[in-house]
Amino acid sequence: MTFHRGTLLCLALLVIVLVGPPLSPLTARVAATLQPAAADLASRLDPLLADPRLSNVQVAVVVRDALSGTVLYERNGRARLIPASNQKLLIATAALATLGPGYRFRTSLLTSGRQQGQILEGNLYLRGTGDPTMVPQRWNELAAALAGQRITRVRGRLIADDTWFDDVRLGPDWSWDDEPVAFAAQVSALTVSPDEDFDAGAIIVDLQPGSGPGAPARMTLTPPTQYVRIVNQVITDSAGSDARLSIVRAHGENTIVLTGSLPVSASAVRRRISIWEPTGYAADIFRTALEQNGIRVDNPTAFGSAPLTAREVVALESIPLSELAVPFLKLSNNTIAEILVKTMGRYAYGEGSWRSGMQVVADYLVSIGIDTTSLRLRDGSGLSRLNLVSASDLTAVLVAIRREPWFSFFYDALPIAGVEDRLVGGTLRFRMRGTAAERNVRAKTGTLTGVTALSGYVTGEGGQMLAFSILINNFVGSVPRDLEDAIAAALAGPGPPGRPAP
Repeated sequence: MTFHRGTLLCLALLVIVLVGPPLSPLTARVAATLQPAAADLASRLDPLLADPRLSNVQVAVVVRDALSGTVLYERNGRARLIPASNQKLLIATAALATLGPGYRFRTSLLTSGRQQGQILEGNLYLRGTGDPTMVPQRWNELAAALAGQRITRVRGRLIADDTWFDDVRLGPDWSWDDEPVAFAAQVSALTVSPDEDFDAGAIIVDLQPGSGPGAPARMTLTPPTQYVRIVNQVITDSAGSDARLSIVRAHGENTIVLTGSLPVSASAVRRRISIWEPTGYAADIFRTALEQNGIRVDNPTAFGSAPLTAREVVALESIPLSELAVPFLKLSNNTIAEILVKTMGRYAYGEGSWRSGMQVVADYLVSIGIDTTSLRLRDGSGLSRLNLVSASDLTAVLVAIRREPWFSFFYDALPIAGVEDRLVGGTLRFRMRGTAAERNVRAKTGTLTGVTALSGYVTGEGGQMLAFSILINNFVGSVPRDLEDAIAAALAGPGPPGRPAP
């Protein structure tokens, strides 16, 4: 439904009545801008939504004044649609509200044994709480901290304790054929990220052409680990040929088979592959770090929980959630989303599971006035196609959280249109360039097969901040991101790129 001039004039007057006289300068300014802004939106957006590519496609668009929450434009706003990664907007807001922007993950070493000289008599327990920032260097720092306690030998076992979360590794309703890909990596309280994108539970495979046609392709694994077995069958082909590459990891194992060919002139190819059972992966990386720091563990690695009598020897803490929100939202990191869900469940209900974590998300949404009976929340990343959210509810959340003390952290973590730096522009870094939306729109993208979404904030030409949500489901063919961009640019209005946001 589209709101027209008369309806919006009544809504603007209602805002004035609710505030009551005398009008504050801010209220007067908002009231003055609502009517002309709304009158103009329909003429800008309706022709875009008449695009023939949207025939027989489910489309929802809602635009609100970000200060008052007044709906300025609506098309199927209450329709329940698949949000894809726009689901992360709900997870980020609930996490910042529940855990707080200063929340840090903790990875610790414990023992119930005794230290005699440089020997630890007893088991060494490695306990994780889901820290996605544990890159190889951080595991080395943890081992070095233990070496700093003048321990060179452990006369026991290294026992990996991942009991902070439950043992359900894969999200509900995830597609089975996504399992080997890093964006659908398994979730564990003990995990490794190969680099500072923090794709926890994954490794990086880099392939380069060999010395000439027929030669094996060169392969590099990051981080180096014996936890996986690589079968490299990729060969180098002649210049000008097409690259053909397949990387497969079978269910239930860590044998990764690389097949196909790379032209001799090809650039390096990088792939991120999920690991089967990330707890063992973390234990393997850490055990190697212990050896590199001069610490020998006498017995094989085992899995279990630290006894209540165990004392903490050393520990590492992650960056705060306020900083982690940047790679989470800018890069649309799925694993961070799921780790946050389980962390919220453990924090609020003592159970690190999807069920308890999503209940925390629902609790927060209720607290800010969202009717959760009209939603279906299944996971944190948006990989589940059973998630159902309306554009109206997404924009209502975007308006409500502007009153939260942590809002600036959330706002700064959203991708910014047209800014090429990955940790600034994120998933919008190459979009909306040359329009008034460039360096103006801050929004979360979302993509699944047949689904695209874009929700966030934009400053209109009169300085009015708008909250908007665009959800498109059930299309066939190429993703109509150009329509999303055109809508966002229309909201920004005519004018030069880079209009600053208030």
